[in-house]
Amino acid sequence: MNKTFSVVESTCIPIAIDNCNTDLIIPARYLASTTRDPQFFGEAFMHDLRYDAGGRLVEDFVMNQAPFSEAPHEGVHQIIVAGANWGSGSSREHAAWAVAGYGIRAVVSSSFADIHRNNLLNCFVLPVLVSPAFQQELFESIAADPQTRVNIDLPAQTVTNLATGHAEHFPINGYKKYCLMNGLDDIDFLMKNLDHLPPAHTS
Repeated sequence: MNKTFSVVESTCIPIAIDNCNTDLIIPARYLASTTRDPQFFGEAFMHDLRYDAGGRLVEDFVMNQAPFSEAPHEGVHQIIVAGANWGSGSSREHAAWAVAGYGIRAVVSSSFADIHRNNLLNCFVLPVLVSPAFQQELFESIAADPQTRVNIDLPAQTVTNLATGHAEHFPINGYKKYCLMNGLDDIDFLMKNLDHLPPAHTS
């Protein structure tokens, strides 16, 4: 998994489900697994919307429809444009593992559940907060042309709909921005900065 994040430009998967909770993102039965294999969790991503109870593809679900059924790779479907309140429900970090394991680099929404948003950041997936109007414009652009591309520039903190040229600035915690741009998790950051920590005091 590529941990560093600077600029991502890609086509998008539109998942226009408001209040898409973590149980939809990854069903609870996967939580007992002890593996951290990204492929395992990627295959579980949105599983019960992608497949019916008999294991057959649900043809009318967006991720099973061309071109959105194509697996994410460089510049293709690395961005999800999501409905409002993405990642609501339980705080399971497995949901963020599933998003990352599927190959997603960024999720664009008008609102995120706070814990899931932080879990995404910890998995090197960028949650991009936009206005409802910009979110709706993205959905409309993708509906008109599924090859619509979106540019997400983390250093500038901008997201641009390349179909219209419209852009918005998005917020991000400065510490998390630094970690994403440098491919550091919290432990990596601490180890990198050990020499800068004040000496321990002894009695």
